[in-house]
Amino acid sequence: MSGKKERNKERREKRLQEISLLRTIPYSDHQRWWSQETVAVVTGANRGIGFEIARQLAGHGLTVILTSRNISVGIEATKALQEGGFSYDVHQLDVLDGESISAFVEWIKQKYGGIDILVNNAGVNYNLGFDNSVEFARQVVDTNYYGTKNMIKAMIPVMKPSAAGARIVNVSSRLGRLNGRRNRIQDATLREKLTNLETLSEELIDRTVSSFLQQVEDETWQSGGWPQTFTDYSVSKLAVNAYTRLVAKELCDRPQGEKIYINCYCPGWVKTAMTGWAGNISPEVAADTGVWLSLLSDQAITGKFFAERREINF
Repeated sequence: MSGKKERNKERREKRLQEISLLRTIPYSDHQRWWSQETVAVVTGANRGIGFEIARQLAGHGLTVILTSRNISVGIEATKALQEGGFSYDVHQLDVLDGESISAFVEWIKQKYGGIDILVNNAGVNYNLGFDNSVEFARQVVDTNYYGTKNMIKAMIPVMKPSAAGARIVNVSSRLGRLNGRRNRIQDATLREKLTNLETLSEELIDRTVSSFLQQVEDETWQSGGWPQTFTDYSVSKLAVNAYTRLVAKELCDRPQGEKIYINCYCPGWVKTAMTGWAGNISPEVAADTGVWLSLLSDQAITGKFFAERREINF
């Protein structure tokens, strides 16, 4: 291993040790804006990072709603969590099914009146190791980007007004960074448009992913200047990151008491089914930044991208 790689590894291990220590420090009373009446929804929470985010949020005293496409699997996950004595609920949810989302929203309204926190964790990736197939590109983009967008649009109207503000956390990836040194879109003009909040729009994001999917269909995507690592996954998370910034801008003028803060984060390369259990970070550590963002008492943070509790550039 080169000297630079060794130093990077040492820095990363030190930071993970710091996070493990931070997780042992309880929140003080003045930091705790939440209670058991605070409702958090975690999508795709039947396993992996979502399961762990739900477990940690409930451990902090919130009421947590797990969602799962397969309700039987979701119920089993909830049973496992309830053994800890915390407050959980479960509901079927397919983030790509409009009827499923509508049914979920109505259930939320009737049972809880609304929610305080939304964690968009549901996602898919079909590439492992050095694979870079785009066979399932449409499913990847639909689930990771459009599914996240569907949930944000559906849940904003039922987010409870409060002095602390409601929270949206999107689980994303460094692979979707616009201006990363290695894995990025090669079209500098497009990168600038997606980076600049004055030119960023939902139409531009949708057009970008549609262009990629069209090139996949035409079998021309390899010469299209797209990210070269896990291309379909990277494009989907690039769209999530851009949409996070766009929504933050749209929500910034809401009056005090109706604020909604939205951020995204990269959990890292995690030992879960999505990575074929090949990751180097445990789900417990991977969930930490998502939980931290959900519970932040600093209300000014919105439209940002984080990894290991530190802000990083989009």
